[in-house]
Amino acid sequence: MRLESYRSPELSRRLAARIAVLAREAGREIAIMEVCGTHTMSIARCGLRSLLPANIRLLSGPGCPVCVTAQRDLDRAVAIATQHPVQVVTFGDLFRVPGTQGSLEQAKAAGARVITAYSPLAALEAARAEPATQTVFIGIGFETTAPAIAATLQRAHTEGLENLSVLSLCKLVPPALRAILTGGQARIDGFLLPGHVSVVLGTQPYAFVPAEFGVPCVITGFEPVDILQGLVMLLEQMHGRRAAVEIAYRRAVSPDGNPSARALLAEVFAPCDAEWRALGTIPASGLALTPAYTLFDAARRFPVDLPEPAPQKGCMCGEILTGRAAPADCPLFGKTCTPETPVGPCMVSSEGACAAHYLYGAR
Repeated sequence: MRLESYRSPELSRRLAARIAVLAREAGREIAIMEVCGTHTMSIARCGLRSLLPANIRLLSGPGCPVCVTAQRDLDRAVAIATQHPVQVVTFGDLFRVPGTQGSLEQAKAAGARVITAYSPLAALEAARAEPATQTVFIGIGFETTAPAIAATLQRAHTEGLENLSVLSLCKLVPPALRAILTGGQARIDGFLLPGHVSVVLGTQPYAFVPAEFGVPCVITGFEPVDILQGLVMLLEQMHGRRAAVEIAYRRAVSPDGNPSARALLAEVFAPCDAEWRALGTIPASGLALTPAYTLFDAARRFPVDLPEPAPQKGCMCGEILTGRAAPADCPLFGKTCTPETPVGPCMVSSEGACAAHYLYGAR
């Protein structure tokens, strides 16, 4: 199928009609969490909520890597930029997120060297260009981004590039799902799982969700037809009183995922406990550098004095990330917190739930 087919109004209407039938037969409210921030943005941009029955409730989950970055980790990134003579390279989404003592954007305005980039390879190029300057890449992302960071470090290791390091803030999706399900913070009847993360993982890492918790899962893509088809497949699992991990995105995702990408991750990174915004410390949910790559560990190379983390008063990003609240529930939303003057990360990131709701009329 051509890409236009996944944006077909006719097919979208047919899928919405099937969702309406299944929702009516369910006869109860059904809460479905889209784990991925790209799903959140697509759902808002395409107005998909307007196609759904009133008893189908979509919740935004912890699928935005900028949004789930803990305040302490953000403060560390800002402190490295301001307390050491380094140049910091970061993805643009993280640039404006407010920390306890300001953002990376504010640090740059005060004289720190901060570069925004689309790829970790930009950090490699910056380190090569200035061998006398230490370059620190702020590595955020999930299983999608982490292989590119691993490949960058692998190349730096091969070249013997000693002026590059990474502050690894990468997170793993499956442990977060377990934390949400065991935390009891919100009732979840089904998960729309992230397509790009699953390109790497395949289906097996999610198998515990239906096996242990009886919650259906569907991996799907990001076009309107992808998302609506994913919802149909979830509702059909519920209708049949079964729970499994199914794929509605077979043009990109296979059950086995990408073994080469996972092997690269295993060479450079090892799972470690990690702190998440709103979810606290989740065991084996982060990625630390393996012994062969500790030379590139920015946290070890550049120790910093950190303030006590202080989340913004009144900000409800934590509740939004865990499905306990919608953006419009936040008293700051659209008032003191806007894309121009963000208070919390969910309004800053291009995958943030608050940004999605603000930009596409959910105010």
